[in-house]
Amino acid sequence: MSISREWVKVENDGLEIDAYLAQPSEPGDYPGIVVFQEIFGVNAHIREVTERIAAQGYVAIAPALYQRLEPGFEVGYSDADLAKGREYKVQTKASELLGDTQASLDYLKGLPNTTDQFGCIGFCFGGHVAYLAATLPDIQVTASCYGAGIAQMCPGQEGGTTCDRTPAISGTIYTFFGTEDPLIPSEDVDTIERALQEHNIDHKLFRYEGATHGFLCDQRESYHPEVAEQAWGEIWQLFSQLKD
Repeated sequence: MSISREWVKVENDGLEIDAYLAQPSEPGDYPGIVVFQEIFGVNAHIREVTERIAAQGYVAIAPALYQRLEPGFEVGYSDADLAKGREYKVQTKASELLGDTQASLDYLKGLPNTTDQFGCIGFCFGGHVAYLAATLPDIQVTASCYGAGIAQMCPGQEGGTTCDRTPAISGTIYTFFGTEDPLIPSEDVDTIERALQEHNIDHKLFRYEGATHGFLCDQRESYHPEVAEQAWGEIWQLFSQLKD
C-alpha cells in the first residue's frame, strides 16, 4: 500500500507538539495507531516503524514526547545519545504523556480518513508510555514492547507504579519482553503478568528466550531478526482487531 508522510503539529493545552504522520494514500477509512518513541526521539527508526504501520492500512502518528524538553530532539544509539535520552526520560510526567497521547488521538479523530478504532504501540521508554496509554478509554489495543520500569515507577510520580494502573485498562494489551533484558528483571515481568491476570485484562504476555532489550530495532546491536519477525506477527494480529 502506498503511503504519504509528513510532520504535523498536535496541540495540547497550548503546546504545539511535533508529530510524524504516515497514512495510506488511497482513499478509505482506516484505524489510527499512536506510535511511542524510544528514548532517542522520533528518529529515523521510529519514522520507519510509523511508515511500516501505515503501509498495513492504518493512520499512524508518532508524537515527540520530549517536546517540552528539546523540540526536534533526535539522536542515534551511541553512549552519549543514550545518556541524553535518559536525561530527558526522567523528566517526563505521566500526566503530560497521557495528555500528549490524547491530543494525538484527537488529531487522528479530526482527519477525514480515520475510523473510531484506535490503538498504540511503543518501544523501550515508549513501551512504558504505551502501558500508560492503554488506560485511556479511546485505546482499544496496545502493544507494549520491552517497557522498562512499569513495575517499579510511574513517570513524574512519587510513590506507586504504572503497573498499579492496570485495572484502568479497558482494551486488549500485548506485552513483549526478552528473557535476557538487563533493564527488565524477570520479577518485573512476573509482577506485570500477575496484575493483568488478577484484574482480568484481555492480554497476552510474550517472553522471548535469548532476546535482550531493543530486539525489535534493526538499528541496534540487540536486534534479533527471528524474534522480531515473531513479535511483529503478533502485533499485526492484535492491530487487525481494529478492522473487524
